[in-house]
Amino acid sequence: MIELKNINKSFKIAKRSSGFLNATKALFKKEYTEVNALQDVSFTIQPGEIVGYIGPNGAGKSSTIKVMSGILVPDSGSCLINGLTPWENRKEHVRDIGVVFGQRSQLWWEVPVMDSFELLRDIYNIDNNEYQSTLNNLTERLNLGDLLNTPTRQLSLGQRMRCEIAASLLHSPSILFLDEPTIGLDTVSKIAVREFIKELNMTKQTTIILTTHDMQDIEALTNRILLIGNGQILLDGSLSELKEKQSQHVQIIAQFHSGKFEPLKGLALIDQQGNRGIFAVDTHLMSTSRAIEILAQQLDINTISVKQASAEELVVNLYEEFEI
Repeated sequence: MIELKNINKSFKIAKRSSGFLNATKALFKKEYTEVNALQDVSFTIQPGEIVGYIGPNGAGKSSTIKVMSGILVPDSGSCLINGLTPWENRKEHVRDIGVVFGQRSQLWWEVPVMDSFELLRDIYNIDNNEYQSTLNNLTERLNLGDLLNTPTRQLSLGQRMRCEIAASLLHSPSILFLDEPTIGLDTVSKIAVREFIKELNMTKQTTIILTTHDMQDIEALTNRILLIGNGQILLDGSLSELKEKQSQHVQIIAQFHSGKFEPLKGLALIDQQGNRGIFAVDTHLMSTSRAIEILAQQLDINTISVKQASAEELVVNLYEEFEI
């Protein structure tokens, strides 16, 4: 189980104005600004959960992951993961976690991927039979066969990300931190990676914390989302709850031959191009079926469709709601 309570972390960042004179002054007297990366961050994640951890750039996602993985020591607060404090019991803790950072590699740049895997096998002291079985499974599921003897520096971003995921799972961790795991992948590879992550969770009950800007990853994989902004947890719930919360506005797109629309409370025309109109329905005031009925009475409709907000639009609305 993962339990964070009132985690706080701030950083001092040196700042100066541009220009040679200001640069010279900064050599003798530096000015700092304090950034609160995390402010009273608290949440609990149960074993076997897949949680989407979302928020804009600079919101505090990576800082939270670094605290949970033991890389970063917070200023205050507590973090217990399977009974261990990550930064105090680092050796025991890292044996049970896997981490994939999109901007950091755990593969050695100049050597073939297989050499990195074998070095990780020795670091984690993995039994040879267990290692070979795990490697064969990962190679098949992530389609790594042609990549294992290729130096990391020669891999494309998508190929490297598949190898990074495999490297993080060689020691069969019970917790997996994924930071943008599908970045740079083509559509087929994205689907394959998502299916692999779902299967890993189902078969081994691996707890997975996923940070991503790709809402298709969130929709495909997670049952729960945590929204962080300005270093604070702003929302904790399921994607379906989020959709229900923000489903007040529905769009109806109608292609019609003739007629004149008369706006009503709860139903408004927001855009019209010729005989194609886009209508907004406030479902708190009027049901979608009632809105369609009214439009059919006023207009000679040819085709009609109903559009609800996409996951991306829901998240944008959240950012606007919380002003982040």
